[in-house]
Amino acid sequence: MPTPRFAHVDDTTALRASLGLLLPDLDFVSAHPSVEDLLAHRPDADVVILDLHLATAGQPEATQGPTAIRLLVDAGYRVCVYTQEQRRFVLAACLAAGATGVVSKTDSLAATEAAFRAVAAGELVVPPAVAGLLEVLVRRGSLTLVSPRQRQVLAARARGLTYAEMSRTMFLAESTLRGYWIELSQTVEKYLKETSPGDIEHALGLGPGDLLAT
Repeated sequence: MPTPRFAHVDDTTALRASLGLLLPDLDFVSAHPSVEDLLAHRPDADVVILDLHLATAGQPEATQGPTAIRLLVDAGYRVCVYTQEQRRFVLAACLAAGATGVVSKTDSLAATEAAFRAVAAGELVVPPAVAGLLEVLVRRGSLTLVSPRQRQVLAARARGLTYAEMSRTMFLAESTLRGYWIELSQTVEKYLKETSPGDIEHALGLGPGDLLAT
């Protein structure tokens, strides 16, 4: 399997300069202050690591949030949001816009590298709070075609359990549990592509526009 290539979009100069140095085993091919700059240069990357909030005094018109995600996905990139944002509905909106992963900037470097690699491999990477929202969609019958084992794994991820912890309680190998999660990722990705944000809001009991508010 070819080594995945990463591009990085962040308005903070120091982070753009340092992320590749902090994660030397990953192949970062470029770094950009805005989505517009990345799309102008069109780097040969598989995954874009994207900060959510990019509009600053220096670039007040910079595209950000779900709109930025959609632009990158439409350009053929897989997107992993890398952010300090904590609001679960905002993070859920990132998935609805087409992001494959959402990673916190407070995570350890080891966890961050593992998450970036998982996104490059097509695995859905979400924090427990967002996994909890997906669990609600399953319970309410909006997100269907989920097997009982996948539901168990989703419920465990929503509670922040690791694969090792799940393995001990479910008596299954970690590789088997990861396989269930990857299968679930494919189901979720298909659901998000085919379902409007309005329908997701309705299934979650939200008001119109709540999911996409940033």
